Amino acid sequence: MDDTPATAVTGESRSGALPRRPWEWLKVFGPGAIIASLTIGTGELVFSSRGGAIFGYRILFLFVVISVLKWGLVVASSRHIVLTGVHPYQRMFELPGPRGWLPLVLLMIAAVCIPIWVSFHSGVLGNLTAWVTGTRDMLGGGIDYVWGAAILAAVVTITATRGYSTLERIQLVIVAAMVLCAGVTLILYQPDWLELIRGAVVPQPYVYPPWLGAEYPEIATQPVWVETTRYVGVIGGAGFDYFAYTSFVRDKSWGQAADGPVSRERLAEIAGDPTHPVRMWVRAPLVDCSISFVVIIAFSAVFVALGTAILGPNRKIPDETNMLNLQSAFVTRLHPWLLPLYVTGAFLTMLGTLYGTLEVACSLAGEMVRSVNREFAVRHARRIKQITVAWCAVGACAILAWLSAYQVTGATGKPRLLLAILTPANLFTGVLGCGLFCLLNLWMDRRFVPKTMRLPAWLWLLNLVSAFVFVGLGLKGYWDDKSRWYAIGSLGGMLLLGAFGAYLAGKWIAPPDKDGA
Repeated sequence: MDDTPATAVTGESRSGALPRRPWEWLKVFGPGAIIASLTIGTGELVFSSRGGAIFGYRILFLFVVISVLKWGLVVASSRHIVLTGVHPYQRMFELPGPRGWLPLVLLMIAAVCIPIWVSFHSGVLGNLTAWVTGTRDMLGGGIDYVWGAAILAAVVTITATRGYSTLERIQLVIVAAMVLCAGVTLILYQPDWLELIRGAVVPQPYVYPPWLGAEYPEIATQPVWVETTRYVGVIGGAGFDYFAYTSFVRDKSWGQAADGPVSRERLAEIAGDPTHPVRMWVRAPLVDCSISFVVIIAFSAVFVALGTAILGPNRKIPDETNMLNLQSAFVTRLHPWLLPLYVTGAFLTMLGTLYGTLEVACSLAGEMVRSVNREFAVRHARRIKQITVAWCAVGACAILAWLSAYQVTGATGKPRLLLAILTPANLFTGVLGCGLFCLLNLWMDRRFVPKTMRLPAWLWLLNLVSAFVFVGLGLKGYWDDKSRWYAIGSLGGMLLLGAFGAYLAGKWIAPPDKDGA
């Protein structure tokens, strides 16, 4: 009896038949909403506003370029799993060197970086809560992190009991609400449209405003490269987010994604038929990601414009003391009664970002285990998720506790360290790592995909350019950062430890499927 799944025979997705009309493809939008909401919380509310306040409309060009480069990365990686049924993490085991060295290195980096991101999102929520409740001065300012830990505990409870479908529904609602509110706000304020368009399409030099040194000396002492590279990391999401997106594609069952690696014969059959249903399904992630990044660019434009028009002239910049409260001026200048609406929207947006980050961590952990032993990953999926959430929560709470103690024991006005801790992690997850993942896309497309189904020339070139840009910016950002030797040494140590660990664990890692794609 043939055990081949029906979808592997027909090429149809378990999520339904192929859309027949162009507008029906818009219905596939779902996983992209998660990517959009992950970056809207931190990228747009905090850093787009900050970039607009510091650099004006000109910073929008950087946001547009980075969004396009990251769009190419996620489209290429998701396209691969739709055609071959193989996740990029599984392909990493075929890289030269000890089998599994790169997944092991990424696991160690994720084990450090994701709790840092979770602590950052929790800290931002705590900062907003302290402002709303009037408790900002308690514990020397350390109350922010106490509130953040309490909010994290509530989100962990939700994450431990829910899954992808819940995440997608939550983020779709958040994105839809934020799109509506942002559009109305921009229309009401009527920014300088010509300058906004010019800032988006014309590259211009980035320099700090003259007043920055007096008002925000801690920002002014940082090289412009460090400040702008921080934006590169947060706008559009991070590399781990995109590989989690590829896992979400499997949950949607587009093309071969849910059926596992295809045989060589099956892959040759798909490659030989330009109208094969599996090949048609590559449009799904293309449409989904395109909508997602259009939303991201639109939000960037809105908050850059508001930061330029409202915060910059008043010499106000979102920083660790005022992550989200300064942006309330975007609506209170229309009417003071709109403050509760802003607070509710900002809180729910950041809450969705925090929840999504934990789900991304669970997806990454499950995918890494699946790459080693698929049956074990499926059988113990719930336990893997619980361990991952616990690790992220404990690590984030430890960081928040240390930050709170740091503020409590310090003098009034002591500089906060949340962004200082985030920067090295952000430089890898959102910058350097993206460049490495672009190179991985090019390698696995060349090695595993038949010539007739390989990346189009424009997408191949986009990933190549992205790789050079992200690797260059990442290395430059690390070199200019205060923690350069600590960060570079840590990455080098993880690389050596990962290679050595993979060498020792080689006999436990399953060999490649010689019959698979």
